[in-house]
Amino acid sequence: MPAISDAQLASVLDTAADGIIIIDDRGIVLTYNKACERLFGYTAVEMLGRNVNAIMPTGDSRAHDSYIGNYIGTGRRKIIGIGREVMGQHRDGTKIPVHLSVGEAVTSAGRQFIGIMRDLRARNESEQRLNQLQANLVRMARVSAVDEMGAALAHELNQPLTALMLYLQAVERACAKQGAANAIPTSVMAILEKAVREAERAGSIIQRMRQFIEKRDPVRKRIDLNPLIEDALELTILGSPPGTRIVRELASDLPAVMVDPVQIQQVVVNLVRNALEAIKGTEVQVVRLSTSLRPDGVAMSVLDSGPGIPPAGISELFKAFSSSKSQGLGLGLAISKSIAQTHGGDLIVDPGGRGRGACFTLLLPLPDEATAGATTETEDGHNGSERHRGW
Repeated sequence: MPAISDAQLASVLDTAADGIIIIDDRGIVLTYNKACERLFGYTAVEMLGRNVNAIMPTGDSRAHDSYIGNYIGTGRRKIIGIGREVMGQHRDGTKIPVHLSVGEAVTSAGRQFIGIMRDLRARNESEQRLNQLQANLVRMARVSAVDEMGAALAHELNQPLTALMLYLQAVERACAKQGAANAIPTSVMAILEKAVREAERAGSIIQRMRQFIEKRDPVRKRIDLNPLIEDALELTILGSPPGTRIVRELASDLPAVMVDPVQIQQVVVNLVRNALEAIKGTEVQVVRLSTSLRPDGVAMSVLDSGPGIPPAGISELFKAFSSSKSQGLGLGLAISKSIAQTHGGDLIVDPGGRGRGACFTLLLPLPDEATAGATTETEDGHNGSERHRGW
C-alpha cells in the first residue's frame, strides 16, 4: 500500500471544510489547517507550537491541561470518540459554538490527539429562526382564533345595542308626549339624550369593527383620506392610556385618492398603535398625525414623542417577524409597507433619535386619468347605487 506523502496530507488538511487540529499530550499545537484559520482568526504560524487553549474561552482554557492529565492518568474518556458541542473563542474574543470530535493516536513521537471542529453558528441560527417561526405560527393561530371570536362578538353585540337604542328612543318619545302637569325634569331628559348618543356611538364602533375584520376582497374607490383616518383613529385609541394626546393636523381640500378603504385604515391603525407603544413611559406622550398634499400625491405622517428607532433596528424594520416587542407578531409594518406599495405608493420612515421621535409617512399617488372618472364617496356614505357601508 503506497504511503501518503506529506504534500498529500497537507493538501487534504487544507481543503477540509472543518477545522482540524493535532496536539500532543501537553496541549501543544502540531497541526492547524486553513479552516481553523478562518474559524478562529489565528494563522497556522501563530498557533504552531502554542498551547491549544489559546482558542478556548477563559474558563475552559484554564482547565484544558488538567483534562489531558486526568485522561492520561486514569484512561477514562469524557469526549474522545464521543463528540459534543463546546465553545471556542475567536482572537477578537467572540465566542463560537463548535461541534468537537476528538480522536487519539499513539505515534513514535508520543501520544497525539486529533480534534475536528465544525462551526455551529449557522446551524444554531437556523434552529433559532425555525423555533421563532414556529412560535410565531402558534401565535398567529391564536390571533386568528381571537379574530374570529371578535367578529362573532361584534355580531352578537350589534343586536342588543340596536335594541337598547330603540328602547331609549321609545322612552325619549314617550317623555316628550307628557303633558305639562307630568313634565319630565329637564335634567332627566338631558341624561336620556346622552344615553341615546352613547348607545349610537357604541353601535357605530361595533359596525366599524365588523367591517374592519370581515374577510373581503380588496375594493378600491375614490375616497377622501381625512374622514378615513378619523374613523381609524376612533378604533385605535379605544383603551389608550390616560395622558396620551393624539394631535390631528389634517390638511383641508385634499384631493380624493383611489384606495381600498379598509386596507388604508389597517395601515393607519398599525402606525398609530406602534406610536402609542413607542411613547409608553415617556415624559411627554404625544402622537401627531398629519396629512398634506405633495407634488407626487397625498401623504399621511405619524410622528411620536418617543426616543426614536435605534440604528441597529432600522434594517429589520419592515421585515416580517422582526418585532422587538413581547407582544405582536412583527407583521404590522411589513404588511403596511406592502399595502402602500400595492397602491403605487410607499411607506417610509425617519427613525428620529437624539430627542426626536420616529416618523412614519404613508405616500399615496393621485388617481390617474383612467380612474379620474370614478365615483367619489358622498357625505352620506353612498357610492352610486351602492351603500358605502359606514366608511
